[in-house]
Amino acid sequence: MDRRNFLRLSSTAGALYAASGIAGLPARAATTHIDSGWRTFELATEINVADSGAHARIWIPIPDAHNTSYQRAATTTWQIGGGGSAQLMHAPGSNVQMLAAQWPDAGPSRTVSVTSTFQIRNRQVDLTQPPSADAPPERRAVLERYLQPTALLPTDGIVKQTAERIIRGRRGDIEKARAIYNWVVLNTCRTASTRGCGIGDVRYMLTANDLNGKCADINSLFVALARASGIPARDAYGIRVADSQLGYQSLGASGDVTGAQHCRAEFYAAGYGWVPVDPADVRKVMLQESPGNLPLGDPKVHAARVMLFGAWEMNWVAYNHGHDVALPGTQHGAVPFLMYPNGESSDGRFDSLDPKTFSYRLKARQLTT
Repeated sequence: MDRRNFLRLSSTAGALYAASGIAGLPARAATTHIDSGWRTFELATEINVADSGAHARIWIPIPDAHNTSYQRAATTTWQIGGGGSAQLMHAPGSNVQMLAAQWPDAGPSRTVSVTSTFQIRNRQVDLTQPPSADAPPERRAVLERYLQPTALLPTDGIVKQTAERIIRGRRGDIEKARAIYNWVVLNTCRTASTRGCGIGDVRYMLTANDLNGKCADINSLFVALARASGIPARDAYGIRVADSQLGYQSLGASGDVTGAQHCRAEFYAAGYGWVPVDPADVRKVMLQESPGNLPLGDPKVHAARVMLFGAWEMNWVAYNHGHDVALPGTQHGAVPFLMYPNGESSDGRFDSLDPKTFSYRLKARQLTT
């Protein structure tokens, strides 16, 4: 995708910036080099099992190895110490890939280092054009899978009722999905105090009228409402690996990315393929972009809202689309998703959202431009 096409999604907001003379995303993006081709990155995970219990197991998410138009060539290598063993595995009944490591006995030097390399490039689906017969097709079985409810993303009851109200009078999947996207942007709120990325308990959010949280809450709400409307949709779990080139301080991370996990979303529309969206990042811009607590009408927010229905800036790498992930060999139940390192020992499950106690660190660096 060339730079002009990617930036065109925020051209309306760019005009607002130019007219107002405000320094920010569109004006800055118009004069700053934006990488339009493939960039190669390395993501390194270092884990030192601090728990003293025996029979420790670790499950580490890794970049999706399936090549797409925006991510490709993912390879993963690892080293393990302390007498442990590790192998690449899939969660039972899913395509969620991970590195699974284990140590049969307690020990002071149980470590694992994982290095993944991959290529990413900016992603855009041009929704201003009519549907095309040349759009990437998807298998019926895949589309059916992403219409199904999950433990935290039901499609009946209050979810179905809410979806029906939102899409009433809308025609076609693009306009229905746009209505859901706008409803989520308008009605949710990013809450800085939410641990990690949230968990995405959609029924609770709607029943309690508590539409606050972070990306796994806000984008899961979009996904559940889309599925309840008959539109295949899925979360995409991953991590930010570079600063934003579009002028957003809040939408990037580089170097130490231990806490940079981010969930995105996409839906399927015939004639277009999978369409990227990210209403959660619109709310993040509102909360965190300078000077903070920006209104919906702010040009920075408008630019993000326009761009993030149909495009992703790929300073982020995708892990998987999995829900209700059964970790191979676990002594406990499934996890809602696999976006953080998970682990357990005979003493119990580790807190994946506490990297200091769990003792893990992630670093990202760009290898080529």
